[in-house]
Amino acid sequence: MSTNDKRKQSLYFPEDMLKEIQAEATRQDRSLSWIVQKAWRTARKELAKYPSSTDLPDQETNGLAQNAHPPTD
Repeated sequence: MSTNDKRKQSLYFPEDMLKEIQAEATRQDRSLSWIVQKAWRTARKELAKYPSSTDLPDQETNGLAQNAHPPTD
């Protein structure tokens, strides 16, 4: 995607998180969009270290599914 491509997108944040982002935007005299974009660029390499939900081994996935509802016997 080009850096000049400005698509509108709605993002939803928990109220307390949004207040923190707004406070930081005010502190830096920046827009909310600028703050979120900088946060993403800063965090994306760290986030890439986490496995995706489809990367879990079958045993882990099955174990999670089996443990989600304990037996009722």
